[in-house]
Amino acid sequence: MAVPKRHTSKQKKRSRRGHIKLTVPAMHYDATTGEYRLSHRVSPKGYYKGRQVVSEASNNDNN
Repeated sequence: MAVPKRHTSKQKKRSRRGHIKLTVPAMHYDATTGEYRLSHRVSPKGYYKGRQVVSEASNNDNN
């Protein structure tokens, strides 16, 4: 069985893979609807930047 002459150390391997990780989604509190939502996204109730951009009737049609 072939074995590398010099094994890669744990430290070297882990430092190489340091950028591979999960990221936390950028969520913030929306004062208009009173719930948390993703940044730069329309809330489930249709609000964006404090004003309603999608009507409630069109939200109910999708369900």
